[in-house]
Amino acid sequence: MILGLSLSSVARGQELPGITLPDRHQQIPLSKDQKFVDRTTDIVALALPTAALVGTLCARDWKGLVQGVEVAAATAGATLILKYGVKEWRPDFSDTHSFPSAHTAVSFASAAYLQRRYGWAFGGPAYALSCYVAWGRVFSKQHHVWDVVVGAAIGAASAYLFTTPFAKKHNLEIAPTSDGRSVGAYASFTF
Repeated sequence: MILGLSLSSVARGQELPGITLPDRHQQIPLSKDQKFVDRTTDIVALALPTAALVGTLCARDWKGLVQGVEVAAATAGATLILKYGVKEWRPDFSDTHSFPSAHTAVSFASAAYLQRRYGWAFGGPAYALSCYVAWGRVFSKQHHVWDVVVGAAIGAASAYLFTTPFAKKHNLEIAPTSDGRSVGAYASFTF
């Protein structure tokens, strides 16, 4: 019965009734506009964390720097675990690393960090650029809508957890834990 079969579990090039998946080396070509948007989202997704880092260093905000590193580590960790664990095909069939969108996660982590640490004057424009990245990743056939929504949630949640005032105001505590056979993390905070 085909109803319970997911497309990601079917070999490429194999035919299903009414569905033909492209061959492994057959990537769906992008239009000129899609290629442009794809490149600009790459640039913005790199520029946002770079601007946050440079701004933090220029302000000599060492506590903010530590928080930014924590945000980056949490965002990267969660995104990579899901990206390599879920193995969802990209809309253009280029690979199986669609879920979640790392570009969007990094962009929203940077925007939320800037907003939480330095206010809306920095966070507002960063959020606008992050929305462009999210839209652009879908437009350029690199991600599905749910990929960018989850990526945005991961990035923003990481920044809200580790960036002042949340961590300080709500007594956030995170510590490693182990029972001798496995490792994990313990987290607690007050509302």
